[in-house]
Amino acid sequence: MARNGTQPGQPGPDLQEQIGSLILGDYDDAGTLTEADHLALVARTGAAEQASQQLQHRAVAAARSAGISWAALGRELGMTRQAVQQRFGARPEEPATGSRERWLGPVTAFDEMPELELAGRLGWRTIGVDMLRHRMLQTDTQWEHRRVLWTRPAHHYETDGWQVGSRSFPWLYLVRDLHRTPETT
Repeated sequence: MARNGTQPGQPGPDLQEQIGSLILGDYDDAGTLTEADHLALVARTGAAEQASQQLQHRAVAAARSAGISWAALGRELGMTRQAVQQRFGARPEEPATGSRERWLGPVTAFDEMPELELAGRLGWRTIGVDMLRHRMLQTDTQWEHRRVLWTRPAHHYETDGWQVGSRSFPWLYLVRDLHRTPETT
């Protein structure tokens, strides 16, 4: 049984209601939907499922980087250790040689901000986060990086030039263009 009183892997009724409200949006009466409305709802639920899967992958990656075992994750998700490891353990492919992208890592919550500060001065900005590493994009300007706890919608953080570089539950990684030429090594 999960902490919220539900079976492992099952959302509580409040979460289901919130997600349903977001998907339904302005549809008040399901009995009067047109074919186009039904298709739009199918598309919205597909997008919600994809977003939920991405959040789950990030939550598992965060749990793993915090030292939580595959077995414990399996118990929480109602899966075997092997099934969880197989589903969530794969690493994204490496950027192509000659690409303006690269991985920064391994880094932990304790050392990633100084590493991101250095990378930002050299013209690299976060565009993605994986377990213990950041996907970086090389640019023609310096970047400032900031990590905040994801406690409210991302647009609340997008002030004073900040933009979301990546979401990695429970963190948001913000970046801000400093409009300066990158330092050279």
